[in-house]
Amino acid sequence: MKTFENIRQTGIDISEDLEAYLEKDPTVSRKWHVFLFSAGFHGLLLYRISSLLWNRGLGFFARIFHYFSRIVYSMDIHPAARIEGGVVIDHGSEVVIGSTASVGKGTLIYHGVTLGSKNVITGKRHPDVGRNVVLGAGAKILGPIYVCDNARVGANSVVLEHVPYDSLATGIPARIHATTVERGRNRHEAV
Repeated sequence: MKTFENIRQTGIDISEDLEAYLEKDPTVSRKWHVFLFSAGFHGLLLYRISSLLWNRGLGFFARIFHYFSRIVYSMDIHPAARIEGGVVIDHGSEVVIGSTASVGKGTLIYHGVTLGSKNVITGKRHPDVGRNVVLGAGAKILGPIYVCDNARVGANSVVLEHVPYDSLATGIPARIHATTVERGRNRHEAV
């Protein structure tokens, strides 16, 4: 029974991924285009299959799909990572998502993004990314930190600390900037 539910959920996640690509990628207008020609989607699809196998205790077969994705699409998404449905990985190349990382629905990940660790330790060592987050090209989010919902991380930024809701993190190391809404609210309160 649990196996059927896991397969069903994987199908739902893939369907949500396709819908998210239609919404967030201006170069596609049909699901078949994403399904046939999007390398980022293909790498995410292979992750979904490897994760399903991993969670059913079939680690050897999960690693085969994981390895294939690394070789063919240059995407290294560990099968133990948790990625909700409705995520878009644009281009896909050089994306690395570690085993204890999580990514929320509606998140847009550009090429070269790393969700990695800072230290060689056991346990939780990778970041958690909330929902509707944008991770710019080449961004590195390192350690067991949180990038909260609706946050944005600028291209090539190195994030080592938590990123609050609705904020922007840019630079090396990343600094947190208030969003337009927060700046407007603060300006209004000062008057």
